[in-house]
Amino acid sequence: MKIQIDHKDFELMIEHEQVKKRLRLIGIQLNVAYERRVPVFVGILNGCFMFMADLMKQVHISSEVCFVKMTSYSGVNRSEQVDELMGLNIDLKGRDVIIVEDIIDSGNTLKKVINSVKKSEPSSLAVCTLLLKPDALQHDFDEIAYVGFEIENQFVVGYGLDYNGLGRNLKDIYKAI
Repeated sequence: MKIQIDHKDFELMIEHEQVKKRLRLIGIQLNVAYERRVPVFVGILNGCFMFMADLMKQVHISSEVCFVKMTSYSGVNRSEQVDELMGLNIDLKGRDVIIVEDIIDSGNTLKKVINSVKKSEPSSLAVCTLLLKPDALQHDFDEIAYVGFEIENQFVVGYGLDYNGLGRNLKDIYKAI
């Protein structure tokens, strides 16, 4: 299936049913790993909102949620500069923290968020991402613990991911063609 967003063509890459199955598995992993603990899930807006909402429906342990907002894209182009638009509003000292990201490509945004969280001295830090582009990574991360799908270095849209602000509401994930 092909779609067009803002004069750019995309084709279906990952169907929503596949995403839902993967989220159930990640939810089970999180429930087991954090049993008898109360982790804080830190979502990176805007892209994570659909993934995090569906993920949290699979997490049955006691937990808290907060968000940060970062920006590093202009259209389909990544920027080396990552701007923080909304920072942490919760004390993470001594807490188990799980950063929730929609997609990790260069890793610049994630690096900035990890550095910010580490300043708060959490007792543990893990990253949960829906999509990971291993070939695009410019940094090494020991914290990436939960990955929905590894994908090629292609621009994607849907399920929270956008192209020029559009397409976040699509339930499936599409790649640019």
